Amino acid sequence: MSLYVIRRPYGWADADELGIAAQRSRRVGDDEMADDIRWIRSYVVREEDGSLGTFCIYDATSPEKVREHAERADLPATEIHEVVDTVVVRPDPLPV
Repeated sequence: MSLYVIRRPYGWADADELGIAAQRSRRVGDDEMADDIRWIRSYVVREEDGSLGTFCIYDATSPEKVREHAERADLPATEIHEVVDTVVVRPDPLPV
């Protein structure tokens, strides 16, 4: 498996919509595609129009499986980038 960052801009109007999408994503990944993809974490950002977007980190066998997961879970996958290295200066801070 390789690590991927998926950009999902302007995906959700609010946290409730995002939560529903997250449940779908986890179900599809864990129940239907467990051999091909694993959701690690997501960073939620506020877009310019006030909606929510995400940068999602996944372990997957290929970019095609990332796209397939997005289609099955009815999620945007605007950009898919393979991670070639990780530089950790400090661990992620806890959200406030």
